[in-house]
Amino acid sequence: MKFSVCLSTGFEGVMYPIPFAGPEDFIAQAQLCERLGYDSVWGNDHITTQNYVRDLFPGKPPNFYEPLIVLAAIAGATKTIKLGTALTVLPMRDPVYLAKQAISLDQMSNGRFIMAVGLGAYREEFLAWGGSRAAKARRGDMMDEGLLALDMLFNEPSASHEGAYYSFKDVEMFPKSKVQPFPLYIGGHNLEALQRAARYGQGWLPGWRPLTEMEQRIKDLKARAAELGRDPASIEIAPQFSCTIAKTMEEAEKRYMESGLVAHRVSLAYTGRDLSHQVTANLVGSPDVILEKIEKLRSIGVQHCSALMFPADTVEEMNEQIEWFGTEVMAKVPA
Repeated sequence: MKFSVCLSTGFEGVMYPIPFAGPEDFIAQAQLCERLGYDSVWGNDHITTQNYVRDLFPGKPPNFYEPLIVLAAIAGATKTIKLGTALTVLPMRDPVYLAKQAISLDQMSNGRFIMAVGLGAYREEFLAWGGSRAAKARRGDMMDEGLLALDMLFNEPSASHEGAYYSFKDVEMFPKSKVQPFPLYIGGHNLEALQRAARYGQGWLPGWRPLTEMEQRIKDLKARAAELGRDPASIEIAPQFSCTIAKTMEEAEKRYMESGLVAHRVSLAYTGRDLSHQVTANLVGSPDVILEKIEKLRSIGVQHCSALMFPADTVEEMNEQIEWFGTEVMAKVPA
């Protein structure tokens, strides 16, 4: 089982106070995670304030950092820890330049970069970015077309595409990535995301779901991958969880429910997740309770507790949670 940490590149206001962390904090946190033996650190991708965050923090826009640039800086300040995006919002990116950025980061980090792509949680953010040209766009169609484009650009010697949203001709995308195939992970927990992961993903990075639902979707993903002629074992199952660790289950639940993450969950209620499961389905509890949850996740096929989100009021508190989890949970998980 692997474990990794989500940095606060795009989480001010969403989960953390405003202001929260800056460039020096991202680098120090990645170095802490490397020392503790985490597999990777991941950056979250937002570009402008969400409506509900604007209501919660009037007149205080959050500081959002571009994750690929943050991860490039971290690559130069670390040696072994992997670097990922959770998630890069694909409909808001040009696939040709995104492929070039991803391969460049793979090369500059000596093959340590993983890129998870997703639809983006907030359509209002997409519309702020795209204005009138995005008003009639369907992000799911952009996602599908963008994945097809990335697949060609990562793998073919010369790539051409003419589609509804993107077009390019005879693009020779070199060098190719050091890691082959390029570690492209697909984010999202709905059935469309599962289909995309089965077709294109080297990993699947959904949000949390109730355990029985997660178990069924892992089975469905593997079955669909096999139907497409892929080895299901080649797709890493890497859900993203939030984590709050405390001495007792009661204390952990109280801290979690008082955190800014709960308002974030409420803002995403339209995705269909039953919020009554948000404590039981996430890594919230005492070390022993969290260890029990991890064993259940392992038993249904989870291989990586990915881009763990640690809600906190300060960077120091977040680091304490990361360190506590690393020493009291991660270090005790059987190999």
